[in-house]
Amino acid sequence: MNRAILLFILYFAMNSTCVAHAEDEWKERKGNHFIIYYKNAPLDFIQSVEEMAGYYYQEITGNMGFTRYKNWTWDERAKIYIYDNTEDFQQIGEYAKWSEGVASSRERVIRSFPAAHGFFDSTLPHEMGHIIFREFVGFKAKIPIWFEEGVAMYQEKARRWGANDAVRQAIKDGRFMSLNDMTVMELSGRMNTETIQLFYAESASIVNYIIDELGQQRFINLCRKLQAGDPFEWVFTSVYVRFKDLDALNKAWVEYLQK
Repeated sequence: MNRAILLFILYFAMNSTCVAHAEDEWKERKGNHFIIYYKNAPLDFIQSVEEMAGYYYQEITGNMGFTRYKNWTWDERAKIYIYDNTEDFQQIGEYAKWSEGVASSRERVIRSFPAAHGFFDSTLPHEMGHIIFREFVGFKAKIPIWFEEGVAMYQEKARRWGANDAVRQAIKDGRFMSLNDMTVMELSGRMNTETIQLFYAESASIVNYIIDELGQQRFINLCRKLQAGDPFEWVFTSVYVRFKDLDALNKAWVEYLQK
């Protein structure tokens, strides 16, 4: 199943507070910024999780230019639960059978399993991106799904680099969705695969454009202003004054892709 479908499903399954775990079921590996819980996963895999999580912790904050106001240390460490397999993972909630990872940003918890497709290249950085982004902007920030998912996908190098081509093809085929269309979309499991795939490709592409082409510092300023909880479009146009609305941003983005 395409990665975009996984992201769509996981966006609506991020609350894990109701999941109970008996402490004696889990082994622990404690690092500077993470506590990794596992059962029977190979130790070398757990060591790699610790190493790569630490790497992404630094890379993601650097990618987005966030100056962290607090570190994930001691009682503030993030928790990563590594389940043995798909079946074990599925028991934690009613997720689709192809789901490969889930993050709870408020609790700073990530859950996945070793056989998850692209665990180190996609699942881990994506879910960490969700947590770090939400910690920075806060939980009262009003953010369109396309923007938040785009920021998380920005942490996946393959998705970041391949998104523009997919959107260019959609423009040529007449399938392109404008930012206003995506902002008001109500995503549901009834949507067809092609629409969901395109939604995530466009989300990745527009965030790439905002950060890489319009400048990281403006992106940081936008995220800081979003903390107040004001409407996204109002905050965006107050930071990117060259755009009077999302239509103007949409036009500039499309022109950039078509060059």
